[in-house]
Amino acid sequence: MNITTIYSLKSRILNQNQRIEIERLFRCINWVHIETMKYGYARVSTDGQSVDAQVRQLTKTGCKKVFRETASGAKTDRVELRKALAKLDEGDVLMVTRLDRLARSTRDLLNTLATITDRKAGFRSLGDTWADTTTPHGRLMLTVLGGLAEFERELIRARTGEGRLRAKARGVKMGRPPKMTPHQINEALRRRDAGEPMRDIARSYNVSHSTISRLEA
Repeated sequence: MNITTIYSLKSRILNQNQRIEIERLFRCINWVHIETMKYGYARVSTDGQSVDAQVRQLTKTGCKKVFRETASGAKTDRVELRKALAKLDEGDVLMVTRLDRLARSTRDLLNTLATITDRKAGFRSLGDTWADTTTPHGRLMLTVLGGLAEFERELIRARTGEGRLRAKARGVKMGRPPKMTPHQINEALRRRDAGEPMRDIARSYNVSHSTISRLEA
């Protein structure tokens, strides 16, 4: 074997080893990016209740971390829920045992799901099989739910507007009732014109002095 053949063989071995190392590196990178995380969110309303049963169920389903919270479902700004949403990356999934653990109203649920979607993550409720954005069927059901909620809001808005128009037609005055009666207003104006301090006048009618200053004949 001459020197040229030896150098050629050595070059092929080095290139092959380098290619193997590069393939290993890319397999590692792909594994890091493809692996997704499952996060759980468990909530109870009062201190006397326990989230342990929820945590066990979520952990058994594969959640690596479960955010625990004691707060009313009617409260939209919940600290642990905010932390859970901030933790989501693309492809991750946030899981709850039931929908009412996440939200108490359709509007609140849709707002939270919109935040999850914006982070390109998924959502799944273990107790509500249709609420699963990781499946086409679940995404369809939640889209329909969003459409129904929007339709309901439009109906409420239309009915409210019609009710206002009917009330105005009957002579009903909208807005807050006046703080003072017409007789009190005329009396307060006479006292103000006579030079009586406005704070004293306001105190006698249980209103602010600025109310007295804005009175017009």
